[in-house]
Amino acid sequence: MFHLRRPQVAILLLLGLFTTERAQAQGTGYVRRHLEFYDDKPIHYGFLFAVPITRFNIRHSDKFLESDSAYAIGSPAQPAFRMGFTVNAFLNDRFDIRTTPSVSLYERQVRFDYPSGAPAGGNNPPGNKKIEKRESTWIEIPLLVKYKSMRRVNTRMYLLAGVTLAIETNVKRSRGGGSSNQLDTRTSDFTVDYGVGFEQFFQFFKFAPELRFSHGLVNMLQPGTNSLSVGIDRMTTHTVTLYLNFE
Repeated sequence: MFHLRRPQVAILLLLGLFTTERAQAQGTGYVRRHLEFYDDKPIHYGFLFAVPITRFNIRHSDKFLESDSAYAIGSPAQPAFRMGFTVNAFLNDRFDIRTTPSVSLYERQVRFDYPSGAPAGGNNPPGNKKIEKRESTWIEIPLLVKYKSMRRVNTRMYLLAGVTLAIETNVKRSRGGGSSNQLDTRTSDFTVDYGVGFEQFFQFFKFAPELRFSHGLVNMLQPGTNSLSVGIDRMTTHTVTLYLNFE
């Protein structure tokens, strides 16, 4: 009896193994790995489009409560536009050196609120407010270190940090220098940057959305004798930018 059952048991075991292996193969599937040898190249180039949200961080002076007629000074966040190109140098499996030279179109504002009517002139809205606008074009050259996670088929996360040198190109100086009733700012900036991004590999290119934060280190307030700068001790830039990178 045992001799007759051995072939049957062996056949059942083989059928069971075949069925299990086939089910596992159907459940796993196959995903094509795009740009498989992407990291073998030492340098990659690309271009970017970005949408910054920018404003000034304002620190009031000691004379704000004593001599300034405004009871509040602030800088509302304003959208901007940026475009440029990317140069990424491979260091090892975890780190890259990266720069993204770009041109940015900014409109930063400083708003003064008064208990009575605002001073005449300028871009004043109705009511007790005065708004000083700084519309300008900036050339920005960052130097960043990029830390990459392990690539998972066609996706990878990364972190980056570094510094940026920014230069204003279309300087508009007020008539009469610093004595006029107009807030003036410096034409260069230096920022500390950090951010996080996500890389998606496609058949012919890599797409990487990125969120980057920039904090200015330079006091952008130009010294002068105008009445608007009495209550301000320090102004630094602060920008949050959404990047769309293509390489």
